[in-house]
Amino acid sequence: MSATISASRTITAPAQTIFAVLSDPTKHAAIDGTGWVCEPLDRELLTASGQIFRMAMYHHGHPNGNYEMANRIQVFDPPRAISWEPGYDAGDGTLRFEGWIWRYDLAALGPSDTDVTLTYDWSGVLEPDRLEVSFPPFPADHLGNSLAHLAELAVA
Repeated sequence: MSATISASRTITAPAQTIFAVLSDPTKHAAIDGTGWVCEPLDRELLTASGQIFRMAMYHHGHPNGNYEMANRIQVFDPPRAISWEPGYDAGDGTLRFEGWIWRYDLAALGPSDTDVTLTYDWSGVLEPDRLEVSFPPFPADHLGNSLAHLAELAVA
């Protein structure tokens, strides 16, 4: 069984414009196709691999409902690719990452069209955690929803 799902869409905007939207954490709640991302807790633009940005989240199935994610940038290759690994505060001052990644790949099709692929990859999740949480934890159409929202923001 594959440990990734992807969706692609051609967006009528330059790759640089789309990458700028993805690099702005204040836009992530508007992009999110799951409805779980509420607001950025860190508002600085994303600029490099290793950077951490935090988001306030809500999910009815989470033990507390409201929670926070600490995302670590894995790939930062403007305007071609950006990815991050969601994690959380382990309660002892460290961050814990459990192996899933969000990645956007952008391929310019010309000066004003870009093919964007969004991939959710949980191949790094350990087997005990895969048994505890069903992966992916959302329907696959949420990736397409995210790309539709991204297109709206990039074209605006």
